[in-house]
Amino acid sequence: MSNPDEGRSRAAVIGDGIEWVSRWSFRWVGIALGAVLVGLIVKFAWSIILPVALALIITSVLAPLAGFFERRLRFPTALSAGAALLTAIGAIVGTAFALAPSIGGQTSDIASDTLKGIERVQKWVQESDIVSKAQIDTALQAIQDRLASSSGDIANGVLVATGAVTSAVITLIVSLILTFLFLKDGRKFIPWASGIAGDRVGRHLTEVLSRAWATLGGFIRTQALVSFIDAVFIGIGLVLVGVPLAIPLAVLTFFGGFIPIVGAFVVGAVAVLVALVSVGWNGALIVLLVILAVQQLEGNVLSPWLQSKSMNLHAAVVLLSVALGSTLFGIIGAFLAVPVVAVTAVVLRYLNEQASVAVGSPSSPDQRIEISTGEGAALEVDDDTTAETTDETAGETAGAPARSKPGLFSRLRKS
Repeated sequence: MSNPDEGRSRAAVIGDGIEWVSRWSFRWVGIALGAVLVGLIVKFAWSIILPVALALIITSVLAPLAGFFERRLRFPTALSAGAALLTAIGAIVGTAFALAPSIGGQTSDIASDTLKGIERVQKWVQESDIVSKAQIDTALQAIQDRLASSSGDIANGVLVATGAVTSAVITLIVSLILTFLFLKDGRKFIPWASGIAGDRVGRHLTEVLSRAWATLGGFIRTQALVSFIDAVFIGIGLVLVGVPLAIPLAVLTFFGGFIPIVGAFVVGAVAVLVALVSVGWNGALIVLLVILAVQQLEGNVLSPWLQSKSMNLHAAVVLLSVALGSTLFGIIGAFLAVPVVAVTAVVLRYLNEQASVAVGSPSSPDQRIEISTGEGAALEVDDDTTAETTDETAGETAGAPARSKPGLFSRLRKS
């Protein structure tokens, strides 16, 4: 076989290589600029994107319940959506009311233990040689001076906190309204988007959106399982140590598990404080060790492993996505990072499948790619890249060969 570069000068070969690198570098720069533009759009439209994202997550949890009301109880669509949403709100409120008597019955004991704990700490500080009374007085005076000099900053901080609480309440209300609308009319979105995209792209869009929706539901179920396991282990530890309010704290741990970083920290701090004022330093230390062990198990083993299984993501990808999301958007970013990366991975996998079909080399010899058309038909592509659709073959004569379909990229080029 002859060498195509034979007879060419060395400068020409190097120039071709530089030209190839330049073209691809320019393309990657364009992709990077596009990513920056998307980031700016997300930043300025965050007040709209956040409630929509939260509503989609809540909808993925309540959709099976709404479907149960509609199929089994024959409720109308709007009534099924409203019943599912009200059932969820009622379950949360009912849980709070169920735990209220146990919390109220032990409040006086906790308050008494808290006062005793404070007196114990004061006595220990006074009797020990670690901190002298003069040092305590100096520290208190420094705190007072700091508070006096920072009164303006504190007032601004209170205003900012008040604004954040107001924004959170508005976001929650908007998210609940959107959840009702998504439960009622969400099933119409994929057919509508497929119709807008046209016949060539609509089938692919339908399949990608269906896979993304299934992946999102898997994330929520996995996160609920992880939070439940945390609540069980921490609750067992609290019961064994003899900490009061063990069950309410375990329930709080379950809900706190849905808020990355801060949720676990706040719930753990509350449990340790309750243990400190109720059973003393030894019990508080044991509770702290139990919480740290469970959180390390969750953060480094359980959550990455389960999420990587349910969403087909590597554990390292899950950890890095949470770190990046928390850096860019804080707590909400950490919570939304994993589902966003999972949906992105769904799109990339589908594009890879279609690219393999287009070049006639699926990733495995036995690979078959099934594309849902959203109308009861399915497009199956085997290792010979032969495509068949039940809708298209319905009108063909018996024994007629199926028509071969080009891949996604060739379709986009033709369109």
